Amino acid sequence: MVRLFIAVDFPPDIRERLREPQAILKESNARLTFVDPSIIHMTLKFIGEVSSDRAGQMSEALRAISFNSFDITISGVGTNNSRQPRVIWCTISDGGRSVALHDLIETTLTPLGVPKDDRPFRPHATLARVRQFDPSLLSRLQEVSKEEYGSCTIHAWQLKKSTLTPKGPLYETVLEVPCV
Repeated sequence: MVRLFIAVDFPPDIRERLREPQAILKESNARLTFVDPSIIHMTLKFIGEVSSDRAGQMSEALRAISFNSFDITISGVGTNNSRQPRVIWCTISDGGRSVALHDLIETTLTPLGVPKDDRPFRPHATLARVRQFDPSLLSRLQEVSKEEYGSCTIHAWQLKKSTLTPKGPLYETVLEVPCV
């Protein structure tokens, strides 16, 4: 069995810039678990545990998707819930392109038994998870809520294998699908 997800990777300079809001958030008294900037990405679709055979079928189906390159801007830090946040993320703006790609991926994978997401897709890059909330986190979030952390053109997206370890997840690209 392999644990899979589909993602868009960011260039190293943008990943490095995401250390800035993390440093400010660390100043709060909340207990946070930060995502290592070297692996921050935008998840397009979480698939979960599948057999190697099914992973191969999915790779073949995904390889056939044709999608144009698109521009993204990573900005404003926000949360999944303003009163009791569990996840802290950066918003991704791209004129709806990642939503269109997400929808195309879902349409491709549904016949292979991968269920569609229950909630609407919301493009973001996770910076941290909140293990224990503290009100001081709100002022730190306000500090980074309007910053911009970079723009780039997305030329490819990836099917990734995730291995969970005590030191954090390890990601391996199984398939890279270039944009046209």
